[in-house]
Amino acid sequence: MLIRLADLQADFAAIKLVRETVFVREQNVPADLEFDERDAACVHLLAFDRDAPIGTARLDVDGKIGRVAVLASHRRRGVASALMERLQSIARQRGLAGVWCNAQRSAVPLYEH
Repeated sequence: MLIRLADLQADFAAIKLVRETVFVREQNVPADLEFDERDAACVHLLAFDRDAPIGTARLDVDGKIGRVAVLASHRRRGVASALMERLQSIARQRGLAGVWCNAQRSAVPLYEH
């Protein structure tokens, strides 16, 4: 697994693939709500298995972590935890006092971990 910073424009197709698969198709989030104006201001990460995108997450300027998504085929392999750890590291490098998030109830254990 490789996790790297993503460029929203250059990597949009990969980010979109993961987020639409997880949120729109699996969780029935309305497609028009999945991408918002905050995307442009956020730091984005992409996780890859070889050359295939398998996960993504973003960090907003105020420390809010969001849009953490991992394809079903790669869940329970530490991808989400690795994305979270990397975002926390980036937040520290940027001098943020802490990170926070709003989460679905089913995701709370991941964020608590």
